[in-house]
Amino acid sequence: MTDLTTMMNIGKEMASKLKSIEIDCAEKLIKVGSKEAFFRLKAKYPQVCLVHLYTLEGAIQNVEFNCLSEETKTDLKAFSDSLK
Repeated sequence: MTDLTTMMNIGKEMASKLKSIEIDCAEKLIKVGSKEAFFRLKAKYPQVCLVHLYTLEGAIQNVEFNCLSEETKTDLKAFSDSLK
């Protein structure tokens, strides 16, 4: 099991939040995916926002969240908007 903080964009605070929703390693985050992880985070922490979703996807893709493709950002924004 690889520690979450070894992933791009994931610091101690995000790792702690992920662990609170039973995502405790990099492999689990990759398996669950950014959308499901964000959905769970949003249920527990209503203040999480689109940037958190970008952060999760960036971690999975191993890129800085601001380097995600425009297509990916558009898809993630639509998902985030659908939760409102």
